[in-house]
Amino acid sequence: MLITNQQEHSSISLLAEVSRTVNNEEDISKVLRLVLFILSEHMNMLRGMITILNRDTSEIVINESFGLTETESQRGRYRIGEGIIGKVVKSGKPAIVPRINEEPLFLDRTGSRSREKKEELCFICVPIKAGVEVIGTLSADRRLSAPSESGNSKRSKVEEARKDTLQYFVDLLSIIAAMISQAVRLKQLAAEGKQANVKTPAGLPAPVALHPDEEELDGELEDTERPANIIGNTKPVLSLFRMIDKISRTNATALILGESGVGKELVANAIHFKSHRAGKSFIKFNCAALPENIVESELFGHERGAFTGAAAQRRGRFELADGGTIFLDEVGELSIAIQAKLLRIIQEKEFERLGGTRTIKTDVRIIAATNRNLEDQIREGAFREDLYYRLNIFPITVPPLRERKTDIMLLADYFIEKFNSLNHKGVRRISTTAIDMLMRYHWPGNVRELQNCIERAVILSEDNVIHGYHLPPSLQTAESSGTPYTGSLQQKLDAIEKEMIIEALKRTKGNMSRAAAQLGLSDRIMGLRMKKFNVDYRKFRS
Repeated sequence: MLITNQQEHSSISLLAEVSRTVNNEEDISKVLRLVLFILSEHMNMLRGMITILNRDTSEIVINESFGLTETESQRGRYRIGEGIIGKVVKSGKPAIVPRINEEPLFLDRTGSRSREKKEELCFICVPIKAGVEVIGTLSADRRLSAPSESGNSKRSKVEEARKDTLQYFVDLLSIIAAMISQAVRLKQLAAEGKQANVKTPAGLPAPVALHPDEEELDGELEDTERPANIIGNTKPVLSLFRMIDKISRTNATALILGESGVGKELVANAIHFKSHRAGKSFIKFNCAALPENIVESELFGHERGAFTGAAAQRRGRFELADGGTIFLDEVGELSIAIQAKLLRIIQEKEFERLGGTRTIKTDVRIIAATNRNLEDQIREGAFREDLYYRLNIFPITVPPLRERKTDIMLLADYFIEKFNSLNHKGVRRISTTAIDMLMRYHWPGNVRELQNCIERAVILSEDNVIHGYHLPPSLQTAESSGTPYTGSLQQKLDAIEKEMIIEALKRTKGNMSRAAAQLGLSDRIMGLRMKKFNVDYRKFRS
């Protein structure tokens, strides 16, 4: 199936927005409603339904819907194998109805399509599964072009294109069905009466009775508690959480590896504050921030008169961290002489102050971090091999942001909230164009670069929305973003103008006059612009 660049961009934006909703929203009913609303916006969906199978009664009912009245939703009840929805639940396979007027299995129990031209309506239904078990369906109907009356050859091409479009939407809906399956499972269990009669905060369902395999998974998640200071849901991040959980229970020296800006200090924080040393000092030191002669004094302290300007005795970082943890960032920058002293502390738990003779004992856990390849430095004679093996007892690699793309929107939302508060702003969302740019950029500066981008965008935003033109130039160039742009200046300006019109229509819920007023246009000019860009104000009405 041929996917256009526009469809690919739309898919990335859609999946990013759904992922953000599923991960950020705690109220499960609201999650499902928002997912349907997002689908309606991105797929021009006329109606959408999430049905849930009640295993006790073998009845399939509509749990959440878009484009249906409450009465219509209540009429949507099916048995397993009955109608298209019942067939999908029974078979576990998606169903495509190109024209609902030609499909006898399409029952339209809700009656919502009675006034529609059914020959123009298609219906797509995909199963929602928990493992191999079908627990419900996600379905949508859209309006496609009416059958062509032209020659057989042209009609055949139109039908082929229609078939490709429908398959594209089936694939998208199947991915989204997998993303919401956990929320649907909880709704199913609640509906079946297996939910304990306990109220929980934020509208979350109370604890439910789980199947044996679910209990095992639940136990695994409880054993691996998420650090409060690290955001992420991708597999590399979940693997990182498990490593943090394992090492935090020990006194082992840890070596945190990763590119600049990935959050190595946050990992060190998480290890310390989950350990039994959490009540003691956590001392941080950047080994690359000071000259070599000052680094030694800072780490090990000095006696009075040890060097010019040493007017009094000074305790070093290792003394201050006694009983707690010391974090040595950029440990690969230490000189060979200081590396020898560090090796002694790791082995013997003792050292002397600079200019002193008294041996000082210390109980310190060492966590080191570097973005350098220490093995290459060993070969070059810049790093001691014995120190490397002492530090490398438990290496932890922090994944770069480009390997955890679906976490980008979670992090962006967090930074928006943070910089809203710091800068007294009220940014509420990110435009579709800006989301595309964030998701397609390769982020050489990792999370630190993303944070700086969002801070800039929050400050520049004047309408409480982050637009593509608020992001730094590095995200907007073809080479950096991986989105080559070959159009003219006028095409670029048209794209910005279209985005602003769409955003205004979203804010005004499809009210053309109010949108025109916000943009400083007359109603006539607004109408001409919408015709030029083929924008339909009706799809933005709530």
